[in-house]
Amino acid sequence: MDYQGKAKWIVRCHVDQTLDKSDPPVDYEVYVVWFSKTLQNWKALLSTTLPDGKYYEVTYNGDQGESYLDTYVKVDNMVVMDAAIPDAKES
Repeated sequence: MDYQGKAKWIVRCHVDQTLDKSDPPVDYEVYVVWFSKTLQNWKALLSTTLPDGKYYEVTYNGDQGESYLDTYVKVDNMVVMDAAIPDAKES
């Protein structure tokens, strides 16, 4: 299994364990939003097609051979135009 596949598997297992068991089974996809690897370590940001606003961060520590999963919930998503920022310069 490749790194991104491992990250998807970790998230799917977590989501499956935390879904309400009294609800009917739901079909969903897990997808990678961002991925980076440096030496023996890597990090992936993932989400699912579930309408719960959650996203997941999987960090792999190659020295220890272990992965860490963090779960986040989107609180805001807003646009801030450069013109609204004092002294903003274009990158």
